[in-house]
Amino acid sequence: MLNHSNKLFNIAKKVIPSGVNSPVRYFEPYPFFTKKANGAYIWDEDNNRYIDFCNGYGALLLGHRRKEIISAVSNQLSKGTLYCTPTESEIELSKLIIGNFPSIDKVRLMNTGGEATMTAIRLARGFTKKKKIIKFEGCYHGAHDSVLVKAGSGSAHNGISVSDGGLDEVSKNTLVVKYNNIEDLEKTIQKNKDVAGVIVEPILANMGLILPEKNFLYDLRKITMQNSIPLIFDEVVTGFRVAPGGAQEHFGIKPDITTVAKALSNGFTISAVGGRKEIMDLLSPDGKVYQASTFAGNPVSVSAAISSIKTINKLRNKLYSKLEKFNLLFSKALDDMATDMSIPHQINSTSSMLQIFFTGKPVVDYATSKDADAKKFKKMFQTLLKNGIFIAPSQFEVVFLSDAHTENDLNKTLDAYDVALRSVKN
Repeated sequence: MLNHSNKLFNIAKKVIPSGVNSPVRYFEPYPFFTKKANGAYIWDEDNNRYIDFCNGYGALLLGHRRKEIISAVSNQLSKGTLYCTPTESEIELSKLIIGNFPSIDKVRLMNTGGEATMTAIRLARGFTKKKKIIKFEGCYHGAHDSVLVKAGSGSAHNGISVSDGGLDEVSKNTLVVKYNNIEDLEKTIQKNKDVAGVIVEPILANMGLILPEKNFLYDLRKITMQNSIPLIFDEVVTGFRVAPGGAQEHFGIKPDITTVAKALSNGFTISAVGGRKEIMDLLSPDGKVYQASTFAGNPVSVSAAISSIKTINKLRNKLYSKLEKFNLLFSKALDDMATDMSIPHQINSTSSMLQIFFTGKPVVDYATSKDADAKKFKKMFQTLLKNGIFIAPSQFEVVFLSDAHTENDLNKTLDAYDVALRSVKN
């Protein structure tokens, strides 16, 4: 007998390419269709409840339907949904972002992470008058041509190195180097004198979770400064999630340009690019770097972002210490279970993010991540789902904790992982 999600997926395939509006949402034999969500939980169309560790791929730092944010959005909805004129709330949000990120002098609001990274790269090129961009293997910066080369996330999951429809004339100006390999970066810069910028996820969260090795980010900042190359921190995932001021606060590094999205608004559609005044002032209309959007600064999303940042700042000590504590307990228990079952594995974790890889070798870059046993991960995912736990369905994504998770949720999740790991062992 077909369940509701199966029926809906069969209908969706007739009207939506592949039946989904983003590749990462698909998994075999079909994805469940969501009916509602609240706090740490998500319900499918058959009323099955799951503890949610996908969390909007990291956006829902404060959990689903956080009361402060819903209240702020409801208040704004009574005033209107779209003006296409400046609002005072845009100024307030910009000040809040700047207050949390000392590297940012000015900020431009937009809609998606991909739009923000696209603008950041355009700014770097406009500032330097050069063409080439350096990115790192496995880093995912959105689905636009300049960065969809050896990218992570759904691109890696589906085995797409360079997307069909992309222009060779564009991708040839994207130089790809190995993450956590400063020598590779240095050699690439030495061979290319027309590098406009270096873009990086400071913590790589789109090839599973890969952490920067000691001094990697420090050396990256040093080398880009020595060569007068703008450094772009793509903090679409890490902004507000690993610290109120993102990974740059966590590691003490100041990039030239920063992109943020996801946890900026706890689930509402908004992003931002910010940076040094002399770079940001290049944006039109005063500058000649063009960027525009009908929905930029949308008052509903802006109200959500203001509430989200204020809530994060108010709870900052309690919030991040709780998430780090839960992550430590989660990671250690997972490690102990896999070790007791003699399952070769690696667990990478930091702050409120973690991932398990089924491999005996440390996972430090794109190549070592791809070497992990994705079939075992898929089996683990399916077993977790059957036991009421929803994580991102790809090895190349991350388990995200939220403030809505409780110790009881964590205990139930670990019980499910015990079952799932045994299924992998067998």
